Amino acid sequence: MYVHFEDFAREQLPGLVRFAAVLTGDRELAQDVVQDALVRAHQRWRRVVATDRPDLYLRKMVVNGYLSWRRRWYQRAVWSTAEVAELREGSFPDPAVRVADSDQLAGLLAGLSRAQQAAIVLRFYEDRDDDEIAAVLGCAVGTVRSHISRGLAVLRGRINTDMEVA
Repeated sequence: MYVHFEDFAREQLPGLVRFAAVLTGDRELAQDVVQDALVRAHQRWRRVVATDRPDLYLRKMVVNGYLSWRRRWYQRAVWSTAEVAELREGSFPDPAVRVADSDQLAGLLAGLSRAQQAAIVLRFYEDRDDDEIAAVLGCAVGTVRSHISRGLAVLRGRINTDMEVA
């Protein structure tokens, strides 16, 4: 069990940022969401460390921060994909591949509900089971299964449609 917040945060940070980056589709936004969650977790450390799974509690804070950001999206500057690609060109050895993969994933997830996005990212990127996802999303296990099933159906339909067009 964790005693010091610093040890917990140091261990959790890399995975949280990766999780949030997949969830948000934007590494900088992911870092902001994680930072906000860690600040809130630090303020409530006694409550967080007292839970059965502080790591899942923190992921729930990240998901809630992401959902809150999505509700306030109109308050933030939104850049087109072309502008983002221009900004990222110099920072990766082969930016075209990385941006294309990121854009494809973000595009596929964008048409899903926020709960479906979070459930799918938690299942397939974080390799979480239904109980853990339910704890993070604050819903029943059956609801998690429904989110994943419906989300995957939408994704399969999109991928099949894209393949037919190509």
